[in-house]
Amino acid sequence: MWEGIDAVDWAALAHNYGSAEDVPDLLRRCAGPDPDDAVDAAFDVLNLLFHQGGWICSAAPAALPSLLRLAASPVVPLPSRRVVLELVSRLAAEAGRVEEGFLDPGWRPAWEQALPKVLVLLTDPASEIRRDSAHLLGVCESPGDLVLPALVRCWQAEADPATRLDVVLALGKAVGREPAGPRATEVLKVLRGLLDAPDAQTRLAAVHALAPADPDLAVQQVGVLLEAVRDPSVELWRHTSSVEGDVQRVHRWTAALFTGPSPTFTLGLLRDHPDVDQRVGALAQAGGLLAQWRSVSTGLLPGLAARLDDPAPEVRFRAAELLACLGPAAVAHADKVAVLLDDTAARDSRNRETPAEAALWALARMNDPRCVPGLIELMADTRSGFAKGSAHYPDTAGLHHVVLPSIHEVLGRLADHAELLLPTIGTQLGAVTDDHALNGLCRVLAGWGPAAEAVVPQLLGLLENDRTWAAAADALAGTGVAGSPAQDLLLARSNSGEARAAWAYWKVCGDPGPALEALGRADSEGGITRPSLRMIADLGPHAARYADRLRALAADNDRWTRVEAAYALWAATGDVEISVPAMTSAVQELPDGTHLPVMLPAVRHLAQVGHAALPAAQLLRGVPARDLRLRSNGGWRGFTQDEAIRAALEELLAACG
Repeated sequence: MWEGIDAVDWAALAHNYGSAEDVPDLLRRCAGPDPDDAVDAAFDVLNLLFHQGGWICSAAPAALPSLLRLAASPVVPLPSRRVVLELVSRLAAEAGRVEEGFLDPGWRPAWEQALPKVLVLLTDPASEIRRDSAHLLGVCESPGDLVLPALVRCWQAEADPATRLDVVLALGKAVGREPAGPRATEVLKVLRGLLDAPDAQTRLAAVHALAPADPDLAVQQVGVLLEAVRDPSVELWRHTSSVEGDVQRVHRWTAALFTGPSPTFTLGLLRDHPDVDQRVGALAQAGGLLAQWRSVSTGLLPGLAARLDDPAPEVRFRAAELLACLGPAAVAHADKVAVLLDDTAARDSRNRETPAEAALWALARMNDPRCVPGLIELMADTRSGFAKGSAHYPDTAGLHHVVLPSIHEVLGRLADHAELLLPTIGTQLGAVTDDHALNGLCRVLAGWGPAAEAVVPQLLGLLENDRTWAAAADALAGTGVAGSPAQDLLLARSNSGEARAAWAYWKVCGDPGPALEALGRADSEGGITRPSLRMIADLGPHAARYADRLRALAADNDRWTRVEAAYALWAATGDVEISVPAMTSAVQELPDGTHLPVMLPAVRHLAQVGHAALPAAQLLRGVPARDLRLRSNGGWRGFTQDEAIRAALEELLAACG
């Protein structure tokens, strides 16, 4: 098994963590008598040679012969053999994706020599190894003429149901790799014939195998696909190597066959089903589709609302959470959502969220006052399924992250109901000892603006405390109504060098002097920073002395700096020749559907500029008609990002006529 392993100069080779001199001992441990230690060693090798992918390291081709000998050996523990084959599959797939500069030159020759040994594994006594080998032959680069004959023989001889599914998928992938060879016509005929196979999962596999060469096939076979993924036999895919997933995974994998915003497949999933996993999977797929496309919401909303009275708490929670994501678009279903306000059955999740909490969030997104009593109660509760802080999730196509916001992110959207919420918030301000919670409350008040005037006395009390003054100053600046009671406290702190206090003093008292002095100190000590740029924009013409600095920063390579400097330049001087092109440059990719967080303030600033921002309006005029959501985050935040940027675009287009 270890032929040639000691002849390799492993120390001269590299893996993801440096020198590969530790690889031989790990490979030997993979075949050790202790099954647990063997599989641990196999995972260690996988991590060293592959980690997160992105390249094929020099140790990979050197290890490949030993890896395949381990995979073929019946004396090696089966779990270890499978991890080794998983590693080889990942490497073989990655070799076909990376650019030449990230592919070790020894990989392709090593793979060519190894391929016959992989083909032999299709006849291994263990069905798991046959599955893994079929999957490997599906993802590797080898052309069809080299692998199809062995795969056809395997298909003809194979009796294990899960392995047959992996072989069908491998045949579909291999027949598409040129040169496909003389067996290609035969293979395509077999695959097309399997569209009428007696069992649903084979038909599903056949559609997946043929779809890459026939993009319309999924639409034509949507009934076949729905029948298969909703059938109890879908559980067979858990045992495959190609999918190895639960119902949700099969739903998502199959939904990827459909491009564009058609909800037909998802509507089929949303039909009633006795299996709770199927109903959860249907909502997961609905979330993934809604997160990408705006137009599908009308068609999917009735199906979501129908799940609000589902017997399973997870289903009720997910339905309410999706209605929260849609927010104003789902307001017609607010009464059904409100029924869940007393539903305290917990999800089986780390945070133990409840349908009631999802309903609170949904009603808040609809600006429905029925959320207020529950939120008041939650503010005084130590246990909540709402997030502890502001969390961000990636924008992943076809996937929706099912999470709740923080309680402060919910409150921030309820300025219209401030009068009802402020008494509780005022009490919280006097009692909270956690700085994170205090900062969250103060951000809410700052966002509410003058509507938060009723708690100004409590904020003034916080202003006297060295620990809490900064958060209170921000809140007072946002309300803008503190006036003389805050004047002495803020002035004292600004005189001691606190730029934040100087800015708040300007916002509540209207005197720019301390803020200008703070800007002067910051400029002389370290230059104008992004917080300073926002202060300059607030000060407007009072800060015109910084115009030259702002013109230079408006050409900065950093988009955020460029946008904030250009806006500050316009606010301070009225300049549009430099500021408008600079802000417009930050949104150049928006017409293509690319969304970055900096684009929202850029569009809002351009709307404030008015008609002089016409070049930006002309660039962005077609964006509101795009069906794809404009987002850079996943979860609920992606929906609110889309709403916010579209509202800002409407303001810009209206301002420019």
